[in-house]
Amino acid sequence: MDGTIRVTIWNEYRHERNKPVVQEIYPQGMHRAIADGLTGSFEIRTATLDEPEHGLTEEVLEQTDVLVWWGHTAHKEVRDEIVERVAARVLRGMGLIALHSSHYAKVFKKLMGTSCALLYRDIGEKERLWVVAPGHPIVEGVGPYFELEREEMYGEFFDIPAPDEVVLTSWFAGGNVFRSGCCFYRGQGKIFYFRPGHELYPTYRDPNVLRVISNGIRWAAPVSRDLPRYGKQMPPLEDVANSNERKERVAHE
Repeated sequence: MDGTIRVTIWNEYRHERNKPVVQEIYPQGMHRAIADGLTGSFEIRTATLDEPEHGLTEEVLEQTDVLVWWGHTAHKEVRDEIVERVAARVLRGMGLIALHSSHYAKVFKKLMGTSCALLYRDIGEKERLWVVAPGHPIVEGVGPYFELEREEMYGEFFDIPAPDEVVLTSWFAGGNVFRSGCCFYRGQGKIFYFRPGHELYPTYRDPNVLRVISNGIRWAAPVSRDLPRYGKQMPPLEDVANSNERKERVAHE
């Protein structure tokens, strides 16, 4: 799409208030760190779980081109009517960037249709993220790989539908691998799942992580076109009656 992309960054904003170690890393919340680190022509707002309607009113979503989502400990607290509201907007063209443990977010699971379960281990091991689709716009400006010195491990099998595209694959020092950058198309919307971002590590200060998120927002932004029409279409585009008459005449000759 042309012009400024309207971005809403949604965060539970619980760990940063309840855990001193997380508060030290992200004193204004992960949502603010992500917002401050994005690069692009973005109009950014933030929303958090404990705001009215979780900060995701009809008006906010209608004014959002791409929604960035971080959730972890309070997935069950997200109201079902808000989940339905967000999913409907994605199907109508809004982009969704699901970060780290948002693989278990209600809206992500709804749009995937699977358990979205995986293996995990948190001992602060090295993660190396390999670019496996070097021509993809989400990895523009990223080298063949980049590393995070300490992260939580996510490991296969990752119970998601086969992604339309995988752009990043992780290797961890403990030996596991994981599809860490997955693209999906749902209705008119685009979804990018991006794995890094455990709250105990300063992952959202890393320039490569922020570059991938910024690129992902640009990729997921809606295109400017009319929505498709559904249901019965009348009249037909061609003169079907005359066409059928010609076919019958030829068949009898």
